This record gives sequence, structure tokens and C-alpha cells, in this order.
Amino acid sequence: MKENISLLLPQRSFHHHRRAILFIICFVLGSKTVASFTQLASELQKKILKMILESFGLEKYMDELIDSTNYQLRVMKYEKPKPSDSTHALAAHCDTNTMTLLYQNEVNGLQIQSKDGEWINMKPSPNSFIVLIGESLSVWLNGRLPSPSHRVMMKGNEDRYSLGLFTRPRGGYVIKVPNELVDDNNPILFKPHDHEEFLKFYYFEIAQAAVKPWGYISRLNAYCSV
Repeated sequence: MKENISLLLPQRSFHHHRRAILFIICFVLGSKTVASFTQLASELQKKILKMILESFGLEKYMDELIDSTNYQLRVMKYEKPKPSDSTHALAAHCDTNTMTLLYQNEVNGLQIQSKDGEWINMKPSPNSFIVLIGESLSVWLNGRLPSPSHRVMMKGNEDRYSLGLFTRPRGGYVIKVPNELVDDNNPILFKPHDHEEFLKFYYFEIAQAAVKPWGYISRLNAYCSV
């Protein structure tokens, strides 16, 4: 029988003690609470995905996408910069997965690049998540929603902690643009392809220094563009 566990925290805690919450979730309360947090965050991800599909009239693909998704929870720490260090804690990149949900402590640092190339400082409210569209979902949507380039820039005297729920296609899933998103004004951009097999090709080229880590779309063009 599947065990359902709920994590209950007072609202004040979300506003005033986020660093303590992240520490408690990840290091004190143990794997059951981490699993519960992951489950709750994954339900939020499903609701967001449903809204995206509904906006394009693609509700019928909801079960297919959910059944082909894996979830990974990461705990990330970005240390405060030393006087001699660069402020770049994480280089600019786009996520290769389907979708990313981020929850952070009170230390900001995440920046997202606009279409005009401007870097925008993200300052989320204390009890909110940041949602990033991954490149595999952007490809599945035939480019209708772009995956944003983002980076982390650290300043000040405090470490930054965040929890990230990353959703990605399961091994063997073939990314195929729905017919509903292809017409004379929106020709198909990519042929159907096995996401896992493409990632093997992509990361091999990165390891060989043939491409930069942010060259996902450019390599996908070489791999299976129309």
C-alpha cells in the first residue's frame, strides 16, 4: 500500500525561517519527509503542465507525458564568494529536462536572461516556487515556449540554498511534436527522437569538448532537425 505523508509547517515559517526549513527537510526529518516534499512538488508540476497543455489545446497528451516522466529532487548549495572569487556560482545555461521547480532560502542570486539579452534578478516571494521550462519540453512544443537561459551570481556574506525538482523524460521515451502544433505557419522543427539516446550523444560531445554545455538546441539541430 502506498503511504501518504503530509508535511505541515506554519505559514510564518515560510516567511521567516526558510533556511531552517530547507535544513530540516533535507537533513533532519529524513527520507520520508523528503519523499513527501517531492510528491507535493510533483503534484504542483503536474498542475502547471496541465495549464500549459490546456493553453495549446493538448489536454489529451497529459497522461502520456506524466507516464513518461521521472522526478529528481536536488539539494543545492552555493557558497558565498571569497574576496578573490568570481561572483559566477553557476554558469549560464538552459535546462535539458522537461521542467524545473525551484524553492530557495532568503538569499537571492538566480538570474534569467530576457529575449533582449538582459539579465534579470529573480526575487521570489518567500513561499513561492520558480518554474523553468526545460529544453525537452520546448522541443516537444515545437518551440512555442522557449527554455530560459539562467545563471547564479553570488554576492554578500551568506550561502544560498535551494531545492530543485527536476522532471525529465524516462529512458526510451520518443519526443515527437504533436500534429496540432504543426501547420503552414509553424513547420515542424525536429524529427521524432529518443531523448535518452540524444543526451548520450550530447554529453559525449561535451566530454570531448566539441560543444559548450549550453549548446543543446544547436546539437539537436545537427542530430534530428528537419
